[in-house]
Amino acid sequence: MITRQRLAAGICALLATLSAGVAFPAGAVADETDSTASPKVELVLDVSGSMSAKDMDGGSRMAAAKQAFNEVLDATPEEVQLGIRTLGANYHGNDRKTGCKDTAQLYPVGTLNRTEAKTAVATLQPTGWTPIGPALLKAADDLNGGDGTRRIVLISDGEDTCQPLDPCEVAREIAAKGIGLTIDTLGLVPDTKTRDQLSCIADATGGTYTSVQHKEELSDRVGQLVDRAADPVVTPVATEGTAQCSSAPALKSGLYTDREEFGKQRFYRVDVNPGQELRASVSVGADREVNPDYGVLLRAVTVHGREIVRGEGTGNGRTDVISTGLRYPKAESDDDNAPAETVCLQVTNSFSAPSGVKTTPGLPLELTVDVVDAPSNSSDVASFGLGRGWWLLGALVLTGFVAGLLWGWLSRWRLAVWRTN
Repeated sequence: MITRQRLAAGICALLATLSAGVAFPAGAVADETDSTASPKVELVLDVSGSMSAKDMDGGSRMAAAKQAFNEVLDATPEEVQLGIRTLGANYHGNDRKTGCKDTAQLYPVGTLNRTEAKTAVATLQPTGWTPIGPALLKAADDLNGGDGTRRIVLISDGEDTCQPLDPCEVAREIAAKGIGLTIDTLGLVPDTKTRDQLSCIADATGGTYTSVQHKEELSDRVGQLVDRAADPVVTPVATEGTAQCSSAPALKSGLYTDREEFGKQRFYRVDVNPGQELRASVSVGADREVNPDYGVLLRAVTVHGREIVRGEGTGNGRTDVISTGLRYPKAESDDDNAPAETVCLQVTNSFSAPSGVKTTPGLPLELTVDVVDAPSNSSDVASFGLGRGWWLLGALVLTGFVAGLLWGWLSRWRLAVWRTN
């Protein structure tokens, strides 16, 4: 029995090794681009009157926020340019129109002077309204410019009180600009309305929402988000597809962002030289409520509209992001001066919006384009897309055959020994 178990374990290990070789062929390495520009972060703090409530470990929400800010300022990486903006910090009156303009930059985005920043934070007192939408618009302007990562960290204990300027719509407009800005939100009160609004703001820009009810949690989470801004990332490039391939933007290898209207299509052009392979993938995010049963189609077509290859994905209403991809190898040519082929990438979606849900701006779209050297024999890719993995597949089949013979022989031998005894 022990001998048979060891043999089985060895065979399984061999099969697993060969399978891993098929799934992850040598040379498939992720491409990571380090951003050399300084990352920028702006902390946006709600200083409305409700922040005086004492439900954060026996102290006020404002005191917990100040403590968190001081700890984060001490731990902020040197390469991060940090700023602080407030909302509801200065106006004490009851005039709604004036209160909804109450947002100010407490500390400008730039090289951090910890002493000055802490002194500015120490002066804050819970005061006025909660103009989240206007504060986000101003914060986006504060972070404008440069090529590094940009992140807003919004800390609030309640809903925006300055409707009809919906902060969710503001976040979508910011994302639609394609400036690569992420908004993370932290809620200090776990009620449903606050959670829904702050989650919507974060989802619109690819950020995160966190509910925080303790001082240590607040400090830890804000610190994590500031540190994350310093991590190397690939910054998407904003582009704008068109309704026709002839006028579409020409893209090279890279990561791109765009917006696509409900039920519409967008075209992009990519030049592929003989002996190269085009790899493309697209993701479309549902940053607002959508009807169930939808799909995304990515097609590679010629400039005359003939389909070359396609990829498609579907969702049922429980998927926030839907993705698909394709590969197209261009055969090598004997002519050294053979021209490149212009391939049109067509992205189509079948999303639809429920009644009352705004359809503008369009849904966030992220497109990855990679033009690489094709396999040595492009016909291999056309044959089930395995390329050089054929020999691994053959080895796997042969190993399975041999393992079956050994297993059968071992079973017969054990049966013969049992009968003899």
